[in-house]
Amino acid sequence: MLPADLLAMGNLIKVLGKDLENCPHFFLDFENAQPTEAETAVWNQVNAVLEEAQTILAELQSYTGAGQEIREAIQNPSDLQLQEKAWNAVCPLVAKLKRFYEFSLRLENALRSLLEALTSPPYAPTQHLEREQALAKQFAEILHFTLSFDELKMTNPAIQNDFSYYRRTISRNRINNLQLDAESEVNNEMANRMSLFYAEATPMLKTLSNATTKFVSEVSDVFKEQKQRMVLALSFERKNVGVTVQLCLNDASFQNKTLPIEDTTDCLSTMACVCRVMLETPEYRSRFTNTETLLFCMRVMVGVIILYDHVHPVGAFAKTSKIDMKGCIKVLKDQPSNSTEGLLNALRYTTRHLNDDTTSKQIRALLQ
Repeated sequence: MLPADLLAMGNLIKVLGKDLENCPHFFLDFENAQPTEAETAVWNQVNAVLEEAQTILAELQSYTGAGQEIREAIQNPSDLQLQEKAWNAVCPLVAKLKRFYEFSLRLENALRSLLEALTSPPYAPTQHLEREQALAKQFAEILHFTLSFDELKMTNPAIQNDFSYYRRTISRNRINNLQLDAESEVNNEMANRMSLFYAEATPMLKTLSNATTKFVSEVSDVFKEQKQRMVLALSFERKNVGVTVQLCLNDASFQNKTLPIEDTTDCLSTMACVCRVMLETPEYRSRFTNTETLLFCMRVMVGVIILYDHVHPVGAFAKTSKIDMKGCIKVLKDQPSNSTEGLLNALRYTTRHLNDDTTSKQIRALLQ
């Protein structure tokens, strides 16, 4: 049982009477978690990014596009006044789309900092979530923002239309040897990167998935390299009496963070389990003082499932997965459909392994 002082913090509380071996059960206080001194450095770094997240969402929600101006310009190609009107309407919108894209890069860096903090030795991921509740909350906030952003993007075709018109106009003027002022704001290289970003149905989720996969790949390579060095050191010791492995162990580079893939996926699966338990347990749902926390919790659960599915070799839907997918889907379906259909669609269309042979018919049926 947790010490009384930690229980009093009210942030992460173990749920008694559950099978903790198969799936750790916690109550995570998404509403009140505050950083400890040990968390402050990473928390401040991530908080600077999250402070901008709400502004980004508000701007995206109010994004109306330049559809009318573009249509008039296309229908009247010889009317220079309408061409200029459409161009002047599109340019500030493209500058806004550039800010959204650049924010995704900052979000990627913030995610990496959190993954490093929540999976680094000597603590296991579950211990990190217990000890560093404020960082766990920030991780959840990034996932909540990501799914919110992508839902808004998917329902706003003006984004793609505006950017396509911008690129066509730039190309046409290059052919005519004309240089437009806006090109200094969004040059061709930036436009190419933005085009790839907005071509994704869920661009922010794709960014986080790629960042998590890259993080796992990089730390796994370090882990393998240092393991090989250990093997070589052991072999050297056998051949040279008096030379010890301690030299290798004391090497600063060997003491760097060595995180196998399981540490990252265990962090994700634990977070999914935490959210599922809070959603399906009335006692813990009643602790939410804000009704929006329920939707927040659902978004976080779906977000970590998708990340897990992209990072883990066999994904979230296999029998060997540490995520109870049937339970998670059932929790979503027990909520009003207007608040969960988008989340169910995210599981249907943005996961990687749903249609694998290892996915049971029951899970597929639940998502039909």
